[in-house]
Amino acid sequence: MEEITATELKQRLDRGDDLQIIDVREPNEYETARLEGTKLIPLAQVVNRMNEIDPGSETVVHCKGGVRSAKAIEALQRAGFAGRLVNLKGGITAWSNEVDPSVPKY
Repeated sequence: MEEITATELKQRLDRGDDLQIIDVREPNEYETARLEGTKLIPLAQVVNRMNEIDPGSETVVHCKGGVRSAKAIEALQRAGFAGRLVNLKGGITAWSNEVDPSVPKY
């Protein structure tokens, strides 16, 4: 599975790369801490809502620590999603540690 670090993701966003970011955590987690410009599709809904993910754009999938996002990527690939899916290594916790300490940890 392809992975990206929080630092690499920040560099790509700063460059203006065409990325979509899907957050597969639960709504209460999203309310606590989120990355700007992300779309919330909880893990349990990700396959049923995969039509909301543009297969023409590179997609970074994230959760709290990287486990649920890896499961989401595997489920999407099994369901036939054709786009490029990249797991955010360490999830939003890594983003808070490496990129933006103002993002709350929970």
